[in-house]
Amino acid sequence: MAQRAGSADLPLHGGRVPAWLGERMTRLGAIITEAIVIEYGREEMLRRLAHPFWFQSFGAVMGMDWHSSGITTSVIGALKRGLAPRAKDLGIHVCGGRGSHSRKTPAELLAVAERVGLDGGALGRASRLVAKVDSAAVQDGFGLYLHGFIVTDDGQWVVVQQGMNEETRQARRYHWLSEGLTSFLDDPHAAIEGQSTGEIVNLADRRADTSRQRQLDLLADLGPDRIAREAAKLEAKPAPPAPQGELFLPHLTMPAHHDVRAEDVVARRLQGNLRAAAECGPRDFANLLLVPGVGARTVRALAQVAEVVHGAPYRFGDPARFSLAHGGKDRHPFPVPLRVYDQTIRVLKSAITRAHLGHSDELAALRRLDAEARRLEVAADDRLVETVIAADIARSHDYGGMSVFGPEPPLSSVRPGRRPLR
Repeated sequence: MAQRAGSADLPLHGGRVPAWLGERMTRLGAIITEAIVIEYGREEMLRRLAHPFWFQSFGAVMGMDWHSSGITTSVIGALKRGLAPRAKDLGIHVCGGRGSHSRKTPAELLAVAERVGLDGGALGRASRLVAKVDSAAVQDGFGLYLHGFIVTDDGQWVVVQQGMNEETRQARRYHWLSEGLTSFLDDPHAAIEGQSTGEIVNLADRRADTSRQRQLDLLADLGPDRIAREAAKLEAKPAPPAPQGELFLPHLTMPAHHDVRAEDVVARRLQGNLRAAAECGPRDFANLLLVPGVGARTVRALAQVAEVVHGAPYRFGDPARFSLAHGGKDRHPFPVPLRVYDQTIRVLKSAITRAHLGHSDELAALRRLDAEARRLEVAADDRLVETVIAADIARSHDYGGMSVFGPEPPLSSVRPGRRPLR
């Protein structure tokens, strides 16, 4: 059976991803994916996408709003654009998306299947069943509006889809993984993300098998009209309390506040990232650091990207930490440092290119950077997070800071009290 990995609260956010960020997310997402495939294989990339905590951290390191539902749409969109030109080489294909794009998923899967020799009909059926289970069999109050289906040349797949509850202004993300999946109706989810909003009817749980059979029996014995009358009588009665601890998964709570606070970050892990960048950067990136524009700040971002590539699942419980690599489009925790972002992409692209040519020294340096970050983790000062954010805000203009509000002006040109928020 597919393993459940947990859940998380996702506040609904509106707005669009600006073109300057969307283009960079496309490039960075594709390069990170390629690095994971080179190091660990295609199946491992699918497992990462099926892990809700990693998925949220992946979006945060790319400059999206670290805690919001928008990460789902933007990550799926970035991967679809970025991996399309690499599909033949990587063997990974991204289909579907938000709204009308989700309804095109079966046709896109058929096209992929014809190119690589898969059973397109079976993939389309899986896509429709996944959507039906999460929209009808799991009655949790969230209406689906996004369906992303990622499939490999081997026929393995992961589905990431999301629903919204307009009343509570919350989103719920569902993760499916074909690896180990033997039934669509007995605990099929790899994970469900979202806040519990009350009693949930989950007919996709193996414990609901008897209930499913009784529903079919009722339909045959009573017919739909009598069932509707009996249901109306039951709705007038108070519902019994739901059993404690049943059918709910542990979940990561993504807070409503947009700013990154100390309590959102595991400070000792951040300390490890910072110390590894300071101690390993000069040794492993000696030639790189001589290039104008690449310095300690870029190596710090690379340390967090390296963790996204190499980190163990337990390390992604604080997605906010990964927003400290490239900031956020809404200036939280700080404006996106475009110069740093572009240098991160350039370094990773160089490492991937050299790896394809048989030279893995730069990819190995990233792996060592991540290993050192874990080794160097120590108890950190309570104000470490605030200190890091303040330093990036102070140098935002120097780093080419950009947000949905436009380019960051020099600090000297901003009146006191106006810079932290707009």
